[in-house]
Amino acid sequence: MIPDPLPEDLADAVLGAGDTPKPEPIRMRTLVLLRWFAIGGQMAAVVVAWFMGIGFPKAPVLMLIAASITMNLWLFLRPPKRTSPGRAVLQLSFDLVQISTLMALTGGMANPFALLVLAPVTIAAASLNARQVLALGLATVALISVAAVFGTPLRDPSGQILRMEPILAVGHWVALVIGVVFFAGYAHRVTGELSDTSNALFATQMALSREQRLQHLGGVVAAAAHEMGTPLATIKLIAGELADELKDQPDLHADAIALRESADRCAQILRSMGRAGKNDLHLRAAPLRAVLEDAASPHADRGPVVEIHAEGPVIRRDPAVIHALRNLIQNAVDFAESRVVIETQVTQGTLTVTVRDDGPGYPPQLLSRIGDPYLSRRADAQRGSYEGMGLGLFIAKTLLERSGARLTFANGGPGAVVAVRWPLDRIRAQDRLALSQNPTIQT
Repeated sequence: MIPDPLPEDLADAVLGAGDTPKPEPIRMRTLVLLRWFAIGGQMAAVVVAWFMGIGFPKAPVLMLIAASITMNLWLFLRPPKRTSPGRAVLQLSFDLVQISTLMALTGGMANPFALLVLAPVTIAAASLNARQVLALGLATVALISVAAVFGTPLRDPSGQILRMEPILAVGHWVALVIGVVFFAGYAHRVTGELSDTSNALFATQMALSREQRLQHLGGVVAAAAHEMGTPLATIKLIAGELADELKDQPDLHADAIALRESADRCAQILRSMGRAGKNDLHLRAAPLRAVLEDAASPHADRGPVVEIHAEGPVIRRDPAVIHALRNLIQNAVDFAESRVVIETQVTQGTLTVTVRDDGPGYPPQLLSRIGDPYLSRRADAQRGSYEGMGLGLFIAKTLLERSGARLTFANGGPGAVVAVRWPLDRIRAQDRLALSQNPTIQT
């Protein structure tokens, strides 16, 4: 089960559409800190190899480490205001070239620390776009290959060259190339999914917040209509008296009549606004069946019959709960053959809402993971198969759990069954309150 995508205007607002500035891909401070750790590790390796008597070109190696130290000091003295993707690519490219050159000067594939060459492309995969990651990945493979072919061999204390068997060198090269592909692809995919999840949750919260503000606005409108009724009645009364006294002055009499009619018109408008505001204010709490009907109404004419068998208390009309229930009902309708049943039960301080359909049910291998984000993609799903469950069900589950509910997913009925259970004290609401509690508007 997965709901429809979020509204495009909300998604654009979250994802930085138009001229909205995009966030930094990665902070320069983070890159500098990681480089300091790399410098510390490189210096430690050089010192240990020196004391062990391992032969390698010390001056070029120390110059490369000094270049990294210089870069970090320069960034510390002249830090950029923002880290653009281009700056991040340049910094990571510098690190890639420095590490690859060190690897080439210290044995190539025989260097046990050669795997550190994977660090720049992995960081890039977690913070940059696919094109930039691909470019750094190809550069990494090319530099690894150059280091493998033209690497300077290490020598033991007696001056003998430390060689790796050709088959092992090839295997080491293949392992590094596979590492580039695996770490870059895995980091980029996970980071993208986490970002999409965060954006979708934020967009959903924006929509729910807007609906809540509209409900609060209804209460303000009702209060304004109530408070302005008295001064309008006074205006109407005075205008009527003036009209009676000015009958012998036709122009002034007509003005007084127009003023009274305008006061009547204002009173009618305020009465209409007051009724609308009262309805919005009252809908902060509603009978359980009314809330379920509201959640199911967009899917009533989509094919399968939606049956609601609900008796229960007055509950809080929480937009988040309605949005989440609507998603569950939509997915039941998407995969049902002909019928979706919504049932409720109140027992021992617990309210349970069950949504069941007569579709094929959940795939058994996915049953324990339902509700996880990106279980699979709707684009790959076909009608009548639950392989399309993804981010939408995760959002619905998150919203319901925030309201105090617990969800269980099962097969039976004969299709999929979702049970949502709340403690009654978390969902029950007092009966609708009178408008006398609205705040007084000062004039």
